Amino acid sequence: MSCESAFIQALRERGMRLTPQREMVLAVMHDLTGHATVEDIYRRVQERSAAVDISTVYRTLELLQTFDLLVTLDVPDGQRRYALVSTHGEHVHLVCQGCGRQMHADLAPFEALAEQVAVRYGFALATAHLSLPGLCAACQEAGAR
Repeated sequence: MSCESAFIQALRERGMRLTPQREMVLAVMHDLTGHATVEDIYRRVQERSAAVDISTVYRTLELLQTFDLLVTLDVPDGQRRYALVSTHGEHVHLVCQGCGRQMHADLAPFEALAEQVAVRYGFALATAHLSLPGLCAACQEAGAR
């Protein structure tokens, strides 16, 4: 099922509809090549139509996240970033606390961790939304000098 179809179905199940504004935000999200801030998304939406305000962008992103169609990334600069799961696939974010660099990591190595956490604590990790802080190789090397 496409991202748009999943979004429409989830909206209908809750008695909501796909408005032109929501559709525009979704279209912008499909055009992104990486993770974007709300301001980045809003700017791109404004290029298409000035009739969409930033609160609509926030609400649409919240809906997409509620329906598990969106991943978020919290980075050291305090700006949350967003991307569609369908565009980037499920992955783990590795965020360098030194330089702020963000790297995507394959989900496979973290699935064993998720299983261990589930068994030990009875807690299901949302691995599609996992963001791990640390230091990249360059910052580790700079710190060792």
